[in-house]
Amino acid sequence: MSGHSKWATIKHKKGAADAKRGQMFTKLIKEISIAARMGGGDPDSNARLRTAVLKARGANMPKDNIDRAIKKGTGELGAAVYEELVYEAYAPGGIAILIEVLTDNKNRAAAEVRNILTRSGGQLATSNAVLRLFARKGVISLDGEKYSEDKIMEIALEAGADDIVNEGGEIVVYTAPEAFEAVLNAVNAAGMETDGAEISMVPETYVTPEGDNGGKIQKLIDKLEESDDVQNVYHNAELPEEAEE
Repeated sequence: MSGHSKWATIKHKKGAADAKRGQMFTKLIKEISIAARMGGGDPDSNARLRTAVLKARGANMPKDNIDRAIKKGTGELGAAVYEELVYEAYAPGGIAILIEVLTDNKNRAAAEVRNILTRSGGQLATSNAVLRLFARKGVISLDGEKYSEDKIMEIALEAGADDIVNEGGEIVVYTAPEAFEAVLNAVNAAGMETDGAEISMVPETYVTPEGDNGGKIQKLIDKLEESDDVQNVYHNAELPEEAEE
């Protein structure tokens, strides 16, 4: 299929993602809760909640955690009130970054994001300067050592996927947002466990940072992702292996 992708560098290496499993679950719980608060606790009639639950399942979150998050959102376990914000920014070297925030304190979140950017050599961008460089896509990642690329391709394309890319042994399936659920269900029905599954902001093209900017960009991304208020960080940098680690 088509060439290059580096989907968030396969979510910044699976090992690093596993090390942050608890933090990742916390962010997923917030996402599920706000979806339930806004559209009700039934995934069948709430598309946003259904997508959030699929993402949680893709990350292998236990069903009990998902159920509790839904009940928090609907107020059965105490209401959760969050605001959604999106910051567009530039990292060192002009690399584009999208920062999605889910917070119960907008002023605190804004101050923290600005502080991280300033300390890391980044800066906020004007509205739509960065957003226009990304497209919303369904992204499903599977271990190419566990599952055959040809089999994944057969199942995913039949279910409506747009593209399948092999990224160093990790098979990444791309879909239109509206086809994401059908493709993920088909993959799961085939008995395949995903390393990640979500509707993500994928850059149209990737940029290779110059000089030592790769390491600076990775440190900036790490600091943003460590923030409790930051839900997702997307960027268009093609980071070298040493920067990722």
